Amino acid sequence: MNQIEELQKLIDESSRIVFFGGAGVSTESGIPDFRSVDGLYHQKWDYPPEEILSAPFFFSKTSEFYRFYREKLLVTGIEPNAAHKKLAELEKAGKLSAVITQNIDGLHQKAGSRNVFELHGSTLRNRCLECGAPYDFDYVASHQDEEGIPRCDKNGCNGIIKPDVVLYGEGLDDECISGSIRALREADLLIIGGTSLTVYPAAGLIDYYMGKDIVLINRDPGPSDGKATLVIHDSIGKVLSQITC
Repeated sequence: MNQIEELQKLIDESSRIVFFGGAGVSTESGIPDFRSVDGLYHQKWDYPPEEILSAPFFFSKTSEFYRFYREKLLVTGIEPNAAHKKLAELEKAGKLSAVITQNIDGLHQKAGSRNVFELHGSTLRNRCLECGAPYDFDYVASHQDEEGIPRCDKNGCNGIIKPDVVLYGEGLDDECISGSIRALREADLLIIGGTSLTVYPAAGLIDYYMGKDIVLINRDPGPSDGKATLVIHDSIGKVLSQITC
């Protein structure tokens, strides 16, 4: 039995699958990851990306934050890839109960997944820090003052708009964490894909999984390979596209 056949067998025998995904799920849609050789953390800016994407930096150097954010994180013209689509199919077939993602691009929902826990928020949601008015992706991408900062246009508010993205120094959303933990505890199969499981506290959530089998699909070997029942080092889109529901 080859690895795809093993994966298919595990999926066939399960009815409450949880998928836990990271940046590698979206790189096949053209979104750069953070830690690979070509990732955002290896590109040169006036400040380290880790500092730019922190809450203190957002509030102290908002213009510089948005210069980076617009160029690197507000990616337009992207579409779900084979991995996103297969996960949505598995949910529709009653096999997959939840997607837990570290990504902020909304591609799982765009592919059709309904029960998605976005641990690090989403670029699709934004809110005025003064009055709380919500704004979508397009507004933030296209509206800015002379300093490059998107501002609220409601009743002369002019407050700064902040993305609903968890920055360094900010805590994860309590409801999202609770939902993720509940899904993991009830799961009978955990599939981890496109992540090296090095970003905490998100990566620590997998410890709540109580089931027997863990499948890890990632392009490169990682320190968590030993935790998995089945490890597949390949493109996650390529692997999942071979699975039938």
